[in-house]
Amino acid sequence: MANLTLEVPADVRDALRVPVTEQEARLRRELAIRLYEKGLLPFGKARELAGLSKWAFHELLASEGIPRHYDLEELEADLATLEALE
Repeated sequence: MANLTLEVPADVRDALRVPVTEQEARLRRELAIRLYEKGLLPFGKARELAGLSKWAFHELLASEGIPRHYDLEELEADLATLEALE
């Protein structure tokens, strides 16, 4: 499957109050947070987009006041992990 590329106009990029060296990472994190918050991207994919570990993304969500969505798929994955550890 092809990657999706989003172009940010130069004037918008210049207006960002983020150092140029941090802009891409910051935009990826912000996009991941908002897509997760709105239920458009599951936790695992959102953290991949943000480029963060599971725990770091969980902490980022908490710092933004965004509750963790815990669905049946995640519960089943956690139960499978627990069974594998026994």
